[in-house]
Amino acid sequence: MAILWHSEPRAVERYSMAIGEAIHQVESASMASRLLTADHSERLVVIGPDVDLEHACDLSEITRVDRREVGIILLRRRLDVTMLAQALRAGVREVVPSDDLTAIAEACRHSRDLSLKLSGGAGQPGAREGRIVTIFSAKGGVGKTTFATNVGAQLAATGSRTLLVDMDLAFGDVAISLQLLPETTMTDVVAMSGHLDDQGLASVVTKHPASGLDALCAPSEPGEADRILGATVGEVLRVAKRAYDFVIVDTPPAFTEHVLAAFDLSDQIVLLATLDIPALKNLRLTLDTLDLLGSPAESRVVVLNRSDAKVGLRPDDVVTSIKQDIAVMVPSSVDVPASVNRGVAIVLDDPKHPVSYALRQLVDQHIRPPAEPTGRRETRAGFRTLSRGNRR
Repeated sequence: MAILWHSEPRAVERYSMAIGEAIHQVESASMASRLLTADHSERLVVIGPDVDLEHACDLSEITRVDRREVGIILLRRRLDVTMLAQALRAGVREVVPSDDLTAIAEACRHSRDLSLKLSGGAGQPGAREGRIVTIFSAKGGVGKTTFATNVGAQLAATGSRTLLVDMDLAFGDVAISLQLLPETTMTDVVAMSGHLDDQGLASVVTKHPASGLDALCAPSEPGEADRILGATVGEVLRVAKRAYDFVIVDTPPAFTEHVLAAFDLSDQIVLLATLDIPALKNLRLTLDTLDLLGSPAESRVVVLNRSDAKVGLRPDDVVTSIKQDIAVMVPSSVDVPASVNRGVAIVLDDPKHPVSYALRQLVDQHIRPPAEPTGRRETRAGFRTLSRGNRR
């Protein structure tokens, strides 16, 4: 049963389909708190658009301490960055437009899934759960696609069922980097939004013959990216997590709605940097942003690409700047762009190459799951909603 804090008499009728379960409507924070205290099966609170933001945040902060598994969904008529930031700090999981029933339904589904995991019920015995790994840098040209294709190819070639998702929906290069000619792309997922399943996902991927890697490629036309919603991206990743051992997400250099949706579901985030001031500045900002969004530090892996470049900065300068250790250092080599131009993964084409060794180190030491599976982390207040007011 969900709790709906709303003053409108017909609110239950209006939101019942979107919330998707029985609703107990209340008119105050104290009533909501009493219900949460009395019934520990309550794990979802939806707060209406007319509730004062300060009062909503107060309830969220109290609930975050006492009942970590409870999700707070905040409905607002208008979204702005200041309001979203305040909600994030208070621990609200998602902020969605009050008139967008589809977004509300998606937010409630996501919150219930997360609550189930946090309460120790993350799936039935024997259920297949893969790992989602997002590769990101807020600066372009640092090698994200090269890393994503090589990590994906290495995992697939060593026996793990792996999907590579090109989330750079406007200008993705996964297909051309692997010399793939996809007949279907992320655009074809749009028609299946809301009812995507394993078979539907399988129908839109393209196989990389050399490694066995599956790829879900970006649209062929940049304008098609606007048709793909953050909710669709989330649905793709949740279905892929059940169907694959690993899901590798390549990203654009920006905190887009789609990237934030991927962060929200990721088990691990690989952050790339190079030895230049703009890359380090953006890495520092990325770490700060992930802290603000509630992403745990242990889920992040910092990788320094072209680590031996003679440009006046040293790896020690990176560690000093970001106040975090570098997990893997990948050397420079002209063989890397040459392999990209030939459409091959260097980790398979030349396994003894120093770059291949460093990439395998990343896979074997930081991406493959530990012997004992760890619990999924809690994420905060809707990466997808923040992106509406914080696009780079």
